[in-house]
Formats: sequence, structure tokens, C-alpha cells
Amino acid sequence: MQLRKIRLILALIAGACQPAGKGLQTGDLLFVGTRGESGSMDEAIVSATGSLTHVAIIEVDAAGNQWVIDATPKRGVSRYPLDSLVHDNPGAVFLVKRLRDTTGVSFYVDNARAYLGEPYDLTFLPENDAHYCSELVYDAYRRPDGSPLFEANPMNFLAPDGTMPAYWESLFEQLGMPVPQDTLGTNPQDLSTSPLLETVSIDL
Repeated sequence: MQLRKIRLILALIAGACQPAGKGLQTGDLLFVGTRGESGSMDEAIVSATGSLTHVAIIEVDAAGNQWVIDATPKRGVSRYPLDSLVHDNPGAVFLVKRLRDTTGVSFYVDNARAYLGEPYDLTFLPENDAHYCSELVYDAYRRPDGSPLFEANPMNFLAPDGTMPAYWESLFEQLGMPVPQDTLGTNPQDLSTSPLLETVSIDL
């Protein structure tokens, strides 16, 4: 607990020194909207939750280089240049959201970095040493006492007509487990509507 308090103090100092310009800032959340290919995870996510299929955490280093920390099936939990994420999502729509209170945002980014190297959470279950994209944000953006900033809600995998998309049926059959319908979790679409966030107009 004492170490977390020290990290928060350092994060507050870093945040105070961070320029408040209109560009991307450390701690911003980058949401990605894309329908994806037919039969893909992106298509299944859109069908169940909405148009936003991914979220990444922005980090801007002292030299002004822009990085993302996120969780993807391709990379697991990793940190890599923002340009790579944009390049990997041709034709996607990008939405930048920022905490209305940016006090201590570097603390949350440090939390996210602690998960680097973990695998992608294909089971979408909590507390299993793996993360999916919005779960990473949920776990990283925690106060020093461990309480989360964002809310978890019962997850929905069903299409609007109430049927289960074939992608989810196939995936969880391969994993040997039932679809975790209504398990508490998060998704990019719900996360983007949090009253703690505001939209930032930035062209990537």
C-alpha cells in the first residue's frame, strides 16, 4: 500500500508537468470502431455491444513519442507505437476520450504497464492472469486503495435478435466452456459512455 501511495505522488508530479495542449496525452483512451471481416471477433463484438470494438491506453513519453498499451489476440498485453495500431486498423474510426479529472493519470498507466506480457483473455473471465482490451483499462484505472474508476456490468454476447453469434459458439466450444453470458465485465462501447470521460477532438 505504501508503494502505491509513493507511485501516486510521483504520478501527480508527472501530471502537473505534462503539457495541456490539444494533442494526445498520457492516460487518454483510444477507442477503435470497425465492423471487421465476416465471422471475425470484431463482427461478433459489434453485433453484441455496438460499433466500438477495441480500446487502448495512450502513453506519451518525454521525447513526445506516442505509444499504446493494449490487449489484443495478436500481441497479448503489450506496448508499441501508436502508428502501428493505426496501420493495423485501415478504415477504422478512432475516438479519443480523456478523464475529466486527469489528476494522477500516469499512475494508471504505470498500473497498465505492470500487466505487460500477459496473454489475451479469450475466456473473458476476471482475475485469471490474462486481459482483454477493456478489462485491461478496468484493472489499470484503479485508485490507490484498489477500487476501480469504471463500472463492470453483466456482459452480453447475444446478437440484437437474441441469438448467439456463431463466432462465440465456436470459440467457447473450442475452449471447453459455456459462453460467459451475464458474467460481470466490460466492453469498449460501454466504457466509452462513462461520465468520467470526455471526448477529445484529435485527428490521428
